[in-house]
Amino acid sequence: MVRNRRAPPGLKTLGPLVASTLRQQRKAYSNGDGGDGLGDTLVASYNIHKCVGRDRRFNPWRTLSVIKEIDADVVALQEVDQRFGERTGLLDLHALEQECGLKAVPLKGVRASHGWRGNLVLFRNGRIDGVQQLVLPGAEPRGAVIVDLTLAAGPLRVIAVHLGLLHRSRMRQVRAILTAVEGGDGRPAVLMGDFNEWRLGRRSSLQALDPSFGPLEGAVASFPTRFPVWSLDRILAKPQDLVSHIEVHDTPLAQFASDHLPVKAAIRLAQAEQSRERSPPGKIDHRFSHASPKKVSAG
Repeated sequence: MVRNRRAPPGLKTLGPLVASTLRQQRKAYSNGDGGDGLGDTLVASYNIHKCVGRDRRFNPWRTLSVIKEIDADVVALQEVDQRFGERTGLLDLHALEQECGLKAVPLKGVRASHGWRGNLVLFRNGRIDGVQQLVLPGAEPRGAVIVDLTLAAGPLRVIAVHLGLLHRSRMRQVRAILTAVEGGDGRPAVLMGDFNEWRLGRRSSLQALDPSFGPLEGAVASFPTRFPVWSLDRILAKPQDLVSHIEVHDTPLAQFASDHLPVKAAIRLAQAEQSRERSPPGKIDHRFSHASPKKVSAG
C-alpha cells in the first residue's frame, strides 16, 4: 500500500504564495467577452506615493509627467495629500489641467487637501453629475469617492478607493462600498484604486465583489516598481464586459516616480450605453503598448 506523504508545514504556506505570485507577474490582461475593439475610453489608477519616488525624492513634476504619459480620460489617484497635519495637497492642480487637460473633481470639507482621505479623481471632456464621499470602516482612516460623470462616450460612475492594510478591514470596506453603490441610474461603473490585496482566489478579500464587479481574474502586477509581482492596484467594472483590456503603465519614468506602477484599462463605454444599437466604427485607441490597435466599436 502506498501512503500519501504530508507536505511539510512550510510548503503548505509557500505553495499558495508562490502560485499567487506567479499568476500576478503578467503585465496585461485582455477580456474577450465583450466584443471587438480596444474601447473608446481610457481609465487609470495610480498610487503616487505622495510624489516620492524610488530615489526618496519629493518630485510632483515627475508625478505629473507620468500622469501625462498615461493620457487617460479618467484617473483615480491615491496618496495625493500629506499624511499628517493639515493634509495639504501635494500636486499642482492648475498645472495638471494645463499639461494634461485633466480637471480635479471638487470635494467638500477637504480644506487644504486635494483628495478625500488621499483619493482624488481627475477627468477630461465631461461633466460631473454627482459626488459622494465615503468613510470606510476599519482600523485606519480610509475613504472612497464616488463620482457620476458624463463623458464624451457616455455616462460613467467612478468609484475611487484605497483599501486598508488588514484583511478583515478590507472585507468590511468592500461590503460598505457595495452597499453605497446600490441603486443609482444604472450607468456603467468602474471601481479602481489601491486595494492592498495580494491574494487571488477564494482567500482574497475582494471575492465579495463578484459578480457585481470584475473581472477579478484581470490582475496585473503593479507593486513594487523595482520588481512588480503583486496586483495591489486593480480596475474592476460593472458590467464586467465593460473592460476590454487592462495593463500596467511600465515606463522608465513610472518605474522611479512611485513605489506603485499605474494601471490602466480600456473600456467600451459607448457600447455599454448603446448596447442594443448598431453604430459605425469609431477611432483606434493607440494608448496601449501590449495590444495591437484595432477598430473601436462606438456602440
